[in-house]
Amino acid sequence: MSTRYSRQELFQPIGTEGQKRLNDSKAVIIGAGALGTASAEMLVRAGVGSVTILDRDYIEWSNLQRQQLYTEQDVKDRLPKAVAAEKRLKQVNSDVHIKGIVIDVTAHNIDELVSEASIIVDAADNFEVRMIANDAAVKHQIPFLYGACVASYGIQFTVIPDETPCLHCLLEHLPAQGMTCDTAGIISPVVQQVAAYQVADALKYLTGHQVTPILKSFDLWKNERSDIRSAASLKKKQCPSCGLKTYPFLSYDKRAKADVLCGRNTVQIRSAAETPPPLHEVALRLKKAGMDVLENPYLLSCQKDEFKLVLFKDGRALVHGTNDIAKARTIYHQWIG
Repeated sequence: MSTRYSRQELFQPIGTEGQKRLNDSKAVIIGAGALGTASAEMLVRAGVGSVTILDRDYIEWSNLQRQQLYTEQDVKDRLPKAVAAEKRLKQVNSDVHIKGIVIDVTAHNIDELVSEASIIVDAADNFEVRMIANDAAVKHQIPFLYGACVASYGIQFTVIPDETPCLHCLLEHLPAQGMTCDTAGIISPVVQQVAAYQVADALKYLTGHQVTPILKSFDLWKNERSDIRSAASLKKKQCPSCGLKTYPFLSYDKRAKADVLCGRNTVQIRSAAETPPPLHEVALRLKKAGMDVLENPYLLSCQKDEFKLVLFKDGRALVHGTNDIAKARTIYHQWIG
């Protein structure tokens, strides 16, 4: 066991002192899908002392193509991702304190979940949770390692509170929200690339090295790449999150609101987005994903398995087939983004 980290300690920028710092660190990973499992395994193998994984979903067959911690038996057992990830990672490294929590991360509970973290790793499956995590990271002065991927495209940036712009500052430089793995698909190499950037920055920060603020984006299939190397200059004094520090996404008003409709086995979700996506754009994405979509000037509807989604022009959605708000949110974010 004394040689477990020997090859990492031979890497001069880390060394034995850096390894001790890793052992004393705590990482919180929001999401246990593709990015979350990739980052979690690298951090656990690197010897980060405590790794907490937060996720609300369970494992499905379509996850196995890219979510590396899970097995066919996990799908058959319908295990929650956080439970299966904890089980597998404990087999990988018993030195690390690993905790998987089955939970829907919200503005209401995130303070308690991340307050003791050394870093927060973004592996969220939707924009709302990502912005909540960004605000919490800025509030608690915790680095936030943003990462996202869909199809063959990936993007990554590390937010260092009071030093770099936060995710709210960078909104106009981020890809348009909407595409999801359920509508546009995804290939596994792009997951590994984004996770590699996230974990590399995590190792730099946790071992006391400077993290260069570069907004990295790339398309592996098209062999395209773009780096904004002056990302620090994008920090905005009037940013509500890191400039004015009003943390808008931690307020109830900025949260997508969900209500169970009495007697209808239906959940209504009101989007937190100021400008809902145009119906025709959503319809096009869903059709490309192979869904049958009915559309008129007022709404669109589509069905997948036992669930039916109806989306209105104002961004309001009805998820028919469940009265479970967490499940309805998952379906909404899978289809709408």
